[in-house]
Amino acid sequence: MSKQDFELTWKDLEIGCIVTEPGSARSYRTGDWRSQRPTYDSSKCIKCGLCALYCPEPCIHPDDAEGYYKADLFYCKGCGICAHECPKSVITMVAEEEK
Repeated sequence: MSKQDFELTWKDLEIGCIVTEPGSARSYRTGDWRSQRPTYDSSKCIKCGLCALYCPEPCIHPDDAEGYYKADLFYCKGCGICAHECPKSVITMVAEEEK
């Protein structure tokens, strides 16, 4: 089997994280390297979308059901910018569990 037959992770990145193929970042599970993950208290959410606006990965999107914003943990790197920018303190960063 070739390397492309497996799911790619951060360990498969080129040294220096040089992008050798435009648009190739979608195939990497960049969320695997985070030490914290966002948790949400939707009862406080006013659906302003600031978390999505400030997310450097654009991995936060409104859900289809009620429009509350959630991070796609496949791509979320746990930087905490969303939690810092949320005006209602909806998002709390918690330690990622060991795998």
